[in-house]
Amino acid sequence: MSPVRPDLVECWVFRVAASAPQGQGGSVVVPQFLLIRRSAGRIFPGLWQCVTGGPEPGERIPLTALREVAEETGFVAADIEAFYDLDTVSSFYDEGPDAIVSGATFALRVRPDAEPTLSHEHDAFRWAVGDEARALAVWPSYADSMERIRRCLLPPADGRWFELGLDGRRLAR
Repeated sequence: MSPVRPDLVECWVFRVAASAPQGQGGSVVVPQFLLIRRSAGRIFPGLWQCVTGGPEPGERIPLTALREVAEETGFVAADIEAFYDLDTVSSFYDEGPDAIVSGATFALRVRPDAEPTLSHEHDAFRWAVGDEARALAVWPSYADSMERIRRCLLPPADGRWFELGLDGRRLAR
């Protein structure tokens, strides 16, 4: 097998504050997605996005996601309920290098009361749900990632297959 390292990682931070009532005594889990707004003076200023960043030389890709989350939001192990590989790799055109770049996508579930402390890279954050989250996150791949989290990670029986330890290793084997 030939290893291919992505140019960047995306990590979707979400929390589940409460279950919404659903018919006949059941409930549905509603994720709140953390969207962070890019600061002025950067490429795409004002863009609402998930945590993104590139791997350092020799760094394992899942650990890149955890490092970037800590750097951009201040979330550390005590804030984290679960870490997931979303089993998604995207490719897109980047005019900077005039090339197709690739990104691996991860997700991180934080405590319901967790609040970020933003780095200088971002100037605002929002916890958004449903249509609001999809409207703020303009790239189509962002909507796909949020739907994958809702569909694949929230049902406990399914989510366990995607879960990683904080060492970046898959928990289900």
